[in-house]
Amino acid sequence: MTDQQIIEETTHFVRITLNNAEGGHDWWHINRVHTNAKRIAQTEACNMLVVELAALLHDIADSKFHNGDEEIGPATAGAFLKSIDIDEQTIIHVQQIIRHISFKSGFDKSAFHSIELDIVQDADRLDAIGAIGIARAFSYGGFKGREIYNPEIAPNLNMSKGEYKNSSAPSINHFYEKLLLLKDKMNTASGKKLAELRHAFMEIYLQQFYLECE
Repeated sequence: MTDQQIIEETTHFVRITLNNAEGGHDWWHINRVHTNAKRIAQTEACNMLVVELAALLHDIADSKFHNGDEEIGPATAGAFLKSIDIDEQTIIHVQQIIRHISFKSGFDKSAFHSIELDIVQDADRLDAIGAIGIARAFSYGGFKGREIYNPEIAPNLNMSKGEYKNSSAPSINHFYEKLLLLKDKMNTASGKKLAELRHAFMEIYLQQFYLECE
């Protein structure tokens, strides 16, 4: 298969697999990450096929929807890629990106790094901030039955990985525990530039939110 055919096959697989996914982690999230990853990749020397495959497959089986299993995503992606005869080196690289892309993976020390991970991670982080990031935060909070806001529950700014994974805090806390931290965690120059406006929008949103709460 050509690279374009591989991407088309992968896109079809992802769209079917995530057909009934939670709104913040559905096909349209994947599509936005894929688009942003390609945009960022234009400014970096990288393996575009790995970037596109990892962007398309990064949430194919998110651990938060599978009892915290952090290997089901890489395994699902690997099985699919093997089924369409992708070479082993590419499969392993894509799996490593899936293992290390998430915010919670930052709690662990890792020896793995690649420019392709940097690119896809930036693209995923962009979709977690700004107007879309706000919508996704409240979508997932509603899915989990969380409060929107509770002034009696302060954000936990020093949580462990376990605390982060098991948190049931109000959705507004998530801004301080993750979303507002992402701008300074961007990897690429273009990713950092794209994050600035989205970050500023979240700050304006929070100002308005608290004004209305008063």
